[in-house]
Amino acid sequence: MTPETFLENFNQLAGTPGAVKRLRELILQLAVTGKLVSQDPNDEPASVLLKKIAAEKARLVREGKIRKSEPLPPIKPEDVPFELPEGWEWVRLGNIGTVGSSSRVHQRDWSDQGIPFYRAREIVKLSQNGFVDNELFISEDLYQSLSSNGIMPEEDDIMLTGVGTIGVPYVVRKDDRFYFKDASVLILKNHFNLFSTYLQYFFQSPYWVNDIHKESMGTTVHTLTIVRANSVLLPFPPDAEQRRIVARVDQLMALCDRLEEREVQAKETHNALTKSTLYVLTTADGSHAFQTAWQRIRDQFSHLFINPESVKELRQTILQLAVMGKLVPQDPNDEPASVLLKKIAAEKARLVREGKIKKSEPLPPIKPEEVPFELPERWEWCRLGMLGNVKGGGTPSKQRPEYWEGDIPWISPKDMKVDFISDSIDHINGSALDDSSVKMIEKGAMLMVVRGMILDHSFPVAITLTAVTINQDMKALELYCNSSQKYILLTFKGNLDRFLALVQRSSHGTCRVDSEKLFSLAIPIPPLTEQHRIVACVDQLMALCDRLEEQLQKTKTEGVQLMEAAIHHLSAA
Repeated sequence: MTPETFLENFNQLAGTPGAVKRLRELILQLAVTGKLVSQDPNDEPASVLLKKIAAEKARLVREGKIRKSEPLPPIKPEDVPFELPEGWEWVRLGNIGTVGSSSRVHQRDWSDQGIPFYRAREIVKLSQNGFVDNELFISEDLYQSLSSNGIMPEEDDIMLTGVGTIGVPYVVRKDDRFYFKDASVLILKNHFNLFSTYLQYFFQSPYWVNDIHKESMGTTVHTLTIVRANSVLLPFPPDAEQRRIVARVDQLMALCDRLEEREVQAKETHNALTKSTLYVLTTADGSHAFQTAWQRIRDQFSHLFINPESVKELRQTILQLAVMGKLVPQDPNDEPASVLLKKIAAEKARLVREGKIKKSEPLPPIKPEEVPFELPERWEWCRLGMLGNVKGGGTPSKQRPEYWEGDIPWISPKDMKVDFISDSIDHINGSALDDSSVKMIEKGAMLMVVRGMILDHSFPVAITLTAVTINQDMKALELYCNSSQKYILLTFKGNLDRFLALVQRSSHGTCRVDSEKLFSLAIPIPPLTEQHRIVACVDQLMALCDRLEEQLQKTKTEGVQLMEAAIHHLSAA
């Protein structure tokens, strides 16, 4: 399979995650192994160029322009990772240039203006974007002093990151003027005017990346030392072939850019279509419009839900339809929700009379402008706080270790995972309840986070499966009788945007929800029997979404396997 044949058939793999990235890697790997362009017997062999480099190096040493370096070890046959084409040579990186680092610049010499001072992170950004918003500088005087004593970046030299994401290259441009941090960044001085773009592509190839990481495996922070960089074996083509390789890589990378752009546009178009189609469903006015919108989705189901994002949209739409009364048909024999709400009010009054809960101020009636959509017959709007008793939480003193040696679960925001509670929770004992603001929350209560950074992207709510306690960043709603806990949980999921709209961010970046606004939020309540039908239907449809995601994952895995097989075949050809 030739590169052209592979590219012609790439459309079949273009939807596979990471396909374009792997294609870029393949192009670079073919480039440095001599398989991307054909060899020309008329090219001056790389061995001749290496002799010229050695002679020029000796001259520069004699004239005192560069230091004489220790000879690098000879290349043994067992060192060579693969066979090279005719005219190519293996050479150690340190034999075609000088790998070095900068003089030490102390932190006290950093400033906020002057000559840019780059660390590894800035080199990575330069490599990726061609520019960087730099924040560190050194003075002009210090830069001039370092220029006369140390190694300075000059046009066509190559900077290499030495810590973290190691080996990332940046070719110094003619108008660049900067200094760099010792050990954090290395420099390959291009004393012999080698073709820097070929070297740049070599430093981006999988061969280079894999080779330099061998010595760092198992370490916390990967590092690329001068010694290690000097010893790396470089597959070195004739100069003329280097230029043909670069021209071909540029051409193929431009093709990859177009493929990537096409993939992004196709994904954006598809996601917009899916969102639009589902939006029509949730905003359909009347039974006929709803059935028409639903039939359109059924007809295009296999084309709409083809990626995880679209299935996620489907899940949220199901939840929205559930709490809007559009997921299951209404039954005129159901006891109306108004009767259910009267029973809930009666239960609350009984608990107040018996002293089990405190009497609270009545919540105001719901105004028309608070209602986001029209409800079906027999449904009612109700404020969240009317459904149960609201409780706060607290944290027992950390200075009393005996408080934390019990078996009562104590939940904090870190334990909440969207709609379930983590297993790795703390526990307290009864004495902590006596000496702090911590209260027992009964089994079946709704737990929710009202303060914490988790509110920046979600509104986690969960049903307690046992009696628990909570910290001060959470609230609990102990539901009164005759309420379906699972349906109330659905109201949070199906009205997620409305709940997230209550989240406020302070000037310090802390996220919080005003509890008064939270428990005053109007939520839709169907008849109790319909609540149970809705929950059962949602469970069925979520199981369908699970199967869709499993099939997508299987298709993704098969696509990756096919892509890897094609790449392996081409690499080994």
